[in-house]
Amino acid sequence: MKRLYLIGGSMGVGKSATCRELKNKILNSVYLDGDVCWDMNPFRVNQRTCEMVIENICFLLNNFLRCPDIDTVIFGWVMHRQDIIDDILERVDTEDCEVYLFSLVCSEQELVHRIQSDIDSGRRKDDGIKERALSRLPMYEELDTVKIDTTCMTAKETAEHIIAISDKFQTDV
Repeated sequence: MKRLYLIGGSMGVGKSATCRELKNKILNSVYLDGDVCWDMNPFRVNQRTCEMVIENICFLLNNFLRCPDIDTVIFGWVMHRQDIIDDILERVDTEDCEVYLFSLVCSEQELVHRIQSDIDSGRRKDDGIKERALSRLPMYEELDTVKIDTTCMTAKETAEHIIAISDKFQTDV
């Protein structure tokens, strides 16, 4: 049976690094970063582009899940509202698939530190991202996902924790 991991979290919480670690630890896996599905200039958030990105994401997720050479699909994106997760799951064929929903969170202080480190290194722009990330952080508590506090964890440790949790889910069923 295939596995689909949906991993959400505020900007800077460690989603991309954790997803890359997961991909490296799980054979026959693929990682899709939702941000690549609407990497455009200028970046526009409106009804048309939001619908486009969901369609792009679901198209790719479905193709990955249909591929016989791929056993595990890892998808990382902000996903700060339940309706985003639900919309994706309604459009993706998960009939023969175990679905694991995770939200990565961390302390506000750690989130600001991580984002500032990214800004200082040139990986992010200082365009109000800290404020946007902090405003979304509490939204993850409302989601129907497993929360993982990454404040004191590396991406490798977080990936190992996700694998352990999903393996436990599988044995509990």
